[in-house]
Amino acid sequence: MLIGTMNHPARPVVDEIEWMAAMGLDFVDLTLEPPAAASWRVDAHVIRDSLEKHAMPVVGHTAFYLPMGSAFEEVRRACVCELRRCLEIFSSVGARWMNLHADRYAPMHSRHFFIEQNIRTVQDLLPDARRLGVGLMIENLPGDYNSAPQLGELLDPLPELGLHLDIGHANLQVPHNTTEEILAAYGSRLRHVHLHDNRGGRDDLHLPLGAGDVDVRKAIRALKKCGYDGTITLEVFTPDRHYLAYSRDVLRQIWDEI
Repeated sequence: MLIGTMNHPARPVVDEIEWMAAMGLDFVDLTLEPPAAASWRVDAHVIRDSLEKHAMPVVGHTAFYLPMGSAFEEVRRACVCELRRCLEIFSSVGARWMNLHADRYAPMHSRHFFIEQNIRTVQDLLPDARRLGVGLMIENLPGDYNSAPQLGELLDPLPELGLHLDIGHANLQVPHNTTEEILAAYGSRLRHVHLHDNRGGRDDLHLPLGAGDVDVRKAIRALKKCGYDGTITLEVFTPDRHYLAYSRDVLRQIWDEI
């Protein structure tokens, strides 16, 4: 199991890689988002050199607010163009997987409509993903894509699409954490994991492990049950990086104990 974290998109990517390496993290969850880490601004060759210097693998992350399911076809196509550019960059820096966030905002349209729009967007991207050797994976999101049946509306029609499980998200806007349910249905397609704490409800707090009510031990047991031993990103968004280092140590200890 490899433990990493995500770069802050308002800071230079190479500077972010440097402190992650100094902390002893195993990999970089590279997000391509404005303002400083936009796909049209970053230098893929410089990023790859930095990753190779520190022998750090990389996983690809895209902006959560891209309109994959837009009712405006020109807007949806622009989203496809941006995601294709991200695929090119992720391929250049050595990433083997790129995540996607399914869109769910199309007022006065049915759920069927935006599910179909998201599927169209993934289908548009798949030829480029195959050519570049970068797999696509979908992240569970609170509200509309946070249970096995909801994710199945995207995963079942798209057998090439991997699962990106966010355990913190699985604790939001649900009667109980849906991690076990999702893994029971689609654990064989799990490609990457995000982990952070919160207190349930609607607030995606991204707290250090142990600061909320996510049962981390139970979640790790579920990951191991489905045979997962890959990358886990700690999305601990606090100014003080000691909390990230602490969460890394907690995760490693729990993983080794189970």
